[in-house]
Amino acid sequence: MDFALTEDQELFRGAVREFAVAVLAPAAAAADEAGRFPPDVLAQTAALGLFGMLVPEARGGAGVGIVRYGLALEEVARASAALAAALNAHNALAALPISLAGSAAQQARWLPSLARGEALGAGCMVAAGAPTVQAQPIDGGWQLDGAARWVTNGGAAALYVVFAPVQAAADRAPAAFLVPAAAPGLASAPVEPVGLRGAAIADLSLVGCRLAADALLGAPAGGARLAEAARAVALVGSAAQALGIAQASLDAALAYAQERQQFGRPIAQFEGLRHLLADVALAVDTARLLVYRAAWLCERGRPAARAVAMAKLQAGEAAMLAATKAVQVHGGYGYMRESAVQRYFRDAKVTQAAEGNALQQRSAIADALLPGES
Repeated sequence: MDFALTEDQELFRGAVREFAVAVLAPAAAAADEAGRFPPDVLAQTAALGLFGMLVPEARGGAGVGIVRYGLALEEVARASAALAAALNAHNALAALPISLAGSAAQQARWLPSLARGEALGAGCMVAAGAPTVQAQPIDGGWQLDGAARWVTNGGAAALYVVFAPVQAAADRAPAAFLVPAAAPGLASAPVEPVGLRGAAIADLSLVGCRLAADALLGAPAGGARLAEAARAVALVGSAAQALGIAQASLDAALAYAQERQQFGRPIAQFEGLRHLLADVALAVDTARLLVYRAAWLCERGRPAARAVAMAKLQAGEAAMLAATKAVQVHGGYGYMRESAVQRYFRDAKVTQAAEGNALQQRSAIADALLPGES
């Protein structure tokens, strides 16, 4: 068994890490305070190709594959989990569905601008068992009605990929629709989360939102499979984001433990603290193996539902553990606004719920272990 990354993957990760350290990390705290990243940082992110990671090269993207996609989001999240979340929503929930199912005209219209970061994308998935957006055919096109909550890139996106069941369809399976931000009947209301504050997050409402016939992405019958493919990659991205937070928290705790002096020696020399750090390292390394495995399986088109759910669950819990312990290691300073670890803590909590909470991931794992028993 070979657990090593390829030379190309290592070079790619190194380039993203260098960019994250030099550009993203210095801007992360200010973006968290302001609730947005400055345009010049986003322009540099686009220049590196991070907005087009899942867009084919023929359409102006980088076409990096799922493993390198996960590596990139991990490195970005070590500096800014908020930007990693925005990139994941843009790439996995907007650009990827168009790359997989878009017509030649749809791809030509949207993929180059999405890949260059000139247009921001977002996605609205169907909630399990309770779709919040409904679609119905009308003369000359479609009408969407409903709402979607906590949409990452909401209010800032130029395009939303909305999955909604068609009312006339007997199976109520979701179809995918391309909804430009200027579509009549679409409105957004920003929300103020505690974590991921550098990303735009909003509630969307669609009231009599009328779309042309060519707004349908792919065939109506293929919407469920398309949603499953996009969601799997988004889950890998979310797990990689959590992994980046976990690693950043561990890095901060290790550095502080070697600098902080008590009783004439670094606190890293106290056995209780050393064991605490060892437990965190174990959780982080376990998450990394699971995340990389899930990305590897998805990239090769192999069955990955169980692996993806395990990766998402473990990475979210590792992020929360690592961030909590990092605050603890820093003592009172860890709870101050000027400390980076308090931001890691706030961001980590979101990762346990985003793209499916821990209970949902455990259910997905159990479904894979016990098919037909639920």
